[in-house]
Amino acid sequence: MRPERRNAGPHPANWSSRSVGAPWQHRFFYALIRIGGRRSAYGMLFFVTAFYVLFRPSVRERSRHYLSRRFPGRSSAARLLDAFRITFEIGKILVDRAVLGILGPGRFGIGLEGRESLQELLAEGKGLILLSAHVGCWQVAMSSLSALGPPVSLLMHREAGDVDRLFFEHGDGAAPCRIIDPAGFLGGTLEMLQRLKQGEVLCIMGDRVMGGEGGTVAVDFLGGAVSLPISPYKLASATGAPIAVIFPYKSGPGSYALQVADVIRVPDISGKSPDDFRRFAAQFILALEGFVSEHPYQFFNFYNMWEQTEPNR
Repeated sequence: MRPERRNAGPHPANWSSRSVGAPWQHRFFYALIRIGGRRSAYGMLFFVTAFYVLFRPSVRERSRHYLSRRFPGRSSAARLLDAFRITFEIGKILVDRAVLGILGPGRFGIGLEGRESLQELLAEGKGLILLSAHVGCWQVAMSSLSALGPPVSLLMHREAGDVDRLFFEHGDGAAPCRIIDPAGFLGGTLEMLQRLKQGEVLCIMGDRVMGGEGGTVAVDFLGGAVSLPISPYKLASATGAPIAVIFPYKSGPGSYALQVADVIRVPDISGKSPDDFRRFAAQFILALEGFVSEHPYQFFNFYNMWEQTEPNR
């Protein structure tokens, strides 16, 4: 029988959304951004990244599971360089997120590829599910979604005690989207259904299971089975909303792009068992494999996704 996993907590037990940096380190980078801008923060980040990768084995361990599958057979020196590159890349993403909040969106060029396709999907009047993954910087790319028109909601859980600020928390600006907590009542399902029925946009991460999201299904990703949530496909089945698979990525030192990688159509499924949605999760993961093939250092699931799959009970 194919693996399935149900998750009762807010997230898998072996990953955390908390930053590895101390509060004073975050404040230091925020001050550096205000004084010297993005480039000065990048310069300091280079040395901070080298320190963490060389002297904090736990930092290397966080990325090892993904990198060993994306780049099998690497030498020890190459593995160390890979760990530095992906850690430096996530550091730049965090710097850019702070720059967006402190200095404003005018510091970045943001391109929305496939805007006409998204607007055509919205014109169907059934809402739109934007299914993404932990790639690039959604907070920078999110500012481009306002061009679509309807309000945007994001399914996101924030861990208690996390000192890393979202970009709009650096000032008095309002959040560009409504946050729906998957650890809330029924995993936020009722609110998500309401948003879609009102023709709005709902953003969900399809590569990681959050508490309250319901069942999961196992599909192959980079040579091994991983558990993915089926809630996006259940929502699409219940509402008729199309799913656009989107991946934000850093396209240059001061630019981002939002790529529409695929469109998934989920019919009205009466049974609604996890196996009924496996093919749609596989379609999503195929698009994600294409992304990590092209942007290997912009995938930021820093835990062992492949050990989350458990046998059906």
